[in-house]
Amino acid sequence: MKSATIYHNPRCSKSRNALSILNENGFDVTEVRYIETPPSSAELKELCKLMDKTPLEIVRTGESLFKELGLSKNDNKSDDEWLQILAQHPKLIERPIVKIGDKAIMGRPPENVLLIM
Repeated sequence: MKSATIYHNPRCSKSRNALSILNENGFDVTEVRYIETPPSSAELKELCKLMDKTPLEIVRTGESLFKELGLSKNDNKSDDEWLQILAQHPKLIERPIVKIGDKAIMGRPPENVLLIM
């Protein structure tokens, strides 16, 4: 059986839809509920690398917490600083992220996961 890991929030419809797509396609899915079990900055760095994205590109900038923390997309922060912020405040991680083998993708829209199967 093929395996996949999904970093998601089960309260999010996009996350639930991406999980359904994986299940419908016969994947053995490991769910990482990142709000409860936040990925480390090293894990996030690896996911960014696999998705060819910068840490800032996986930040939920529209989240109220983003503003509460006084953050801005124009902050002059390094990638490592953004990774630390995401690890400390997992609510800011864009969701879902799906990893299959040595590939990962942002599941927005959920059908994106089909691109790495």
